[in-house]
Amino acid sequence: MTAVSQDPDSHPDPRTAAALERWRMILGAPASGYGSLAGENAARDAALDWLYGRDEDLARRGVRKGGAGSADPSKGPGGSGDSVLTTVDWLEGITKLFPKETVDRLTRDAVDRYQIHDIVTDPKVLERVEPSPVLLKAVLRTKHLMDPKVLELARKLVAAVIEELMRKLATEVRTAFSGARLRRPSQVRLARNFDVKRTLRGNLGHYQPQERKLYIEDAHFFTRSRRHVDNWQVILLVDQSGSMLSSVIHSAVTAACLWGLPGVRTHLVAFDTAVVDLTSDVTDPVELLMKVQLGGGTDISGAIRYASELVANPRRTIVVLISDLYEGGSEAGLLRGARSLIEQGCRFLALCALDEEAAPAFDRDMAERLAALGAYVGAMTPGELAAFVAEAVNS
Repeated sequence: MTAVSQDPDSHPDPRTAAALERWRMILGAPASGYGSLAGENAARDAALDWLYGRDEDLARRGVRKGGAGSADPSKGPGGSGDSVLTTVDWLEGITKLFPKETVDRLTRDAVDRYQIHDIVTDPKVLERVEPSPVLLKAVLRTKHLMDPKVLELARKLVAAVIEELMRKLATEVRTAFSGARLRRPSQVRLARNFDVKRTLRGNLGHYQPQERKLYIEDAHFFTRSRRHVDNWQVILLVDQSGSMLSSVIHSAVTAACLWGLPGVRTHLVAFDTAVVDLTSDVTDPVELLMKVQLGGGTDISGAIRYASELVANPRRTIVVLISDLYEGGSEAGLLRGARSLIEQGCRFLALCALDEEAAPAFDRDMAERLAALGAYVGAMTPGELAAFVAEAVNS
């Protein structure tokens, strides 16, 4: 086999060059000795460095130099001095350089990981930013920092996100509640109301084995009247601590979608160390969320006591406690209140998460103790909760 030598002055394999560029992008500035970037890749690298270059852990390990990035993503990388790039410039740059999924991830890291609050407190940024659940959470966390003008812009962002969440959940709620109908005998003979099963059962005596035919003398029909339901109460108790923010948002949307359904009376109660009944604002989830005060301690037993005062008919009541179950008040009081509601006949749900991901983090010991009392303990999406309510109401 004859070895083939390669002219060192020849052009590199494009595939190799592309692979090196990808690794250079992954490793960032520390890998700059292995090749340079140009064009959009240089701008992408600069945008990433503006955000992740402020990671103190990387600075301590000597992986990156200094604090807040080093370049304008629209012009490529620069020196290691202080950045003159504003959040507005950075946001405008990444929306041009990356796909939407990446922009959402970068925005989430900027808000959650690096606490870059001007993404939701700077009116110039709010005017440009695309509404998303990530930014909705950021607005709710920082709304106390906003002046009236910024707050009005933020409210529009909240409204846009809530409208989309409402649209999705309203479809699931309609589906869950649409099948509740009774079939009652009717003298009105319409083909669409033909009762096949009852007709077959009622005419089995007219079956002719030799002919293998069933002769129908009496045809039966039914009415498609909607099932009558007794009034049910659904009491949502929502822990408004910061860790439960996603569940707070989805609780507000769920309450709004359940509001006004036939046979269902909805209450929404938020709590930390105090209890606030937000039922009067259920029809306007945007206004409701703008009133929520995140943080503080947690007194679950106090919320359960308040719920017990709202119960009119225990056997027609669903109490939904949405909390991570880390009790800051009386654990004995929490368990005593839950036991009382369950023994009276209430259906008691302890949901450690109510959101689209339904990924809970919670006090497992308390969850086990509530389950032993007869509570349903778990996590649900809003659609699953709506289906649970529909099944109970129509049973």
